[in-house]
Amino acid sequence: MMALMASEEAKTTSPAAGTATGTATTAPKVLTGRTSGTGGTDATGGAGPARAAAAAVKQQPTRAWTTRLVIVGIVLAALNLRPAITSLGALLEEVRDGLGMSGTLAGLLTSVPPLCFAAFGSLAPRFARRFGAGAVVCGGMVAIATGLLIRPFLGGTVGFLAASALALMGIAVSNVLMPVIVKRWFPDRVGSMTGLYSMALALGTSAAAAVTVPVTDALGGSWRAGLAIWAAVAVVAVVPWIPLVRDRGNAAGSERVPAAVRQQDEGLRITHSRTAWALACFFGLQATAAYITMGWLPQIFRDAGVPAGEAGVLLAVTMAMGVPLAFVIPRVATRLTHQGPVVVALGTCGLAGYAGLYFAPAGGAWAWALLCGISNCAFPLALTMVGMRAKSSAGVAKLSAFAQSTGYLLSIPGPLLVGVLYQHSGGWGLPIALMAGLMVPQIAVGVLAGRDRTIEDEVAQRAAGAGATA
Repeated sequence: MMALMASEEAKTTSPAAGTATGTATTAPKVLTGRTSGTGGTDATGGAGPARAAAAAVKQQPTRAWTTRLVIVGIVLAALNLRPAITSLGALLEEVRDGLGMSGTLAGLLTSVPPLCFAAFGSLAPRFARRFGAGAVVCGGMVAIATGLLIRPFLGGTVGFLAASALALMGIAVSNVLMPVIVKRWFPDRVGSMTGLYSMALALGTSAAAAVTVPVTDALGGSWRAGLAIWAAVAVVAVVPWIPLVRDRGNAAGSERVPAAVRQQDEGLRITHSRTAWALACFFGLQATAAYITMGWLPQIFRDAGVPAGEAGVLLAVTMAMGVPLAFVIPRVATRLTHQGPVVVALGTCGLAGYAGLYFAPAGGAWAWALLCGISNCAFPLALTMVGMRAKSSAGVAKLSAFAQSTGYLLSIPGPLLVGVLYQHSGGWGLPIALMAGLMVPQIAVGVLAGRDRTIEDEVAQRAAGAGATA
């Protein structure tokens, strides 16, 4: 798959050469001579074009090598954006016993990821403007590796939470900046590159959930070693980003875009965009569904009489659905002028899966797991729409930070509310009804977010309308 991505780079002569909408690229202009202060040309005369052309030819291998490096970096970074969470979930009981955590503290621990994503993700555009997106992602991978390495060995709950927050901070800023890097380097391949990134993210999520316990057993049963081993994967992800640290071309807003677009982005008040709000709500509702599925789906099956081992496999199947579909859905979405049909299709699968869980959870368990897995692929669709709803990487950075930070805040109460309903009702009828009910507004706001428009144009139209009425 990476070879396919690398072979397509002939379509793009420069990562910064995309149009404002990211739908096409143009070859860089070759200078015909150096202009003097008096308006004359370079004394070399005709040698100027030849020299510039030779320099351009010499730079092409460097650009090709850098593009391949960015692809490798994106894949490795995506693989590390969820193991800090899913590896802990697999060993949560052992961690609780080892650290003497109460049930309340364990519940707080499961709520830390969306809180950190919301808090730290909002800072990512500011860091990107100052240091460059590549440097920030590199720092994010370092933070993930450091947090994962030290958190099992700090000796107490407070230290464990602090180290987890450090790793989650690295995940948060990388979450926000991945769409920015895709828009910046691959403006004409937003769908395919978002699909590749989303597929790697899903693979990392499911792999950490599946192999953490066996790896822990192989390491002598130590939960500390089982959690710390994931730091090695994060260290590998740091390597391809090191050469990109000094590349300021990755900074949000540094690509060649029309002056009018750059001016729009500098004064962009993203809260004035209805599409931005719709995308933030869509992101939050799909995240709510995903966290509920990861946290409660096995228990739903077990309470229906499904053996514990099979219930775990069913969750793995649900998560594994994201690996192939996360690559396909963004490619399909970018070929449509309106992504509403994809939103409706995914939402319908979710409603069908919840209906099955309500009426026959054990009888059709495999079908319901597959349907819920398909529905959870709203996440790569949301990332794709983030890249399509802004004209430049600066706009994508602001939209990504707003949608993800706001969305993760909205997702926090969902899993907790499901637990409260389950505890007080004594069954899964009300929680499943809540899950199905939340799918309806998810479809509605997703259709609104999928309309063919950009946040820059919306904000400009609103400002023009306000000026006309003043």
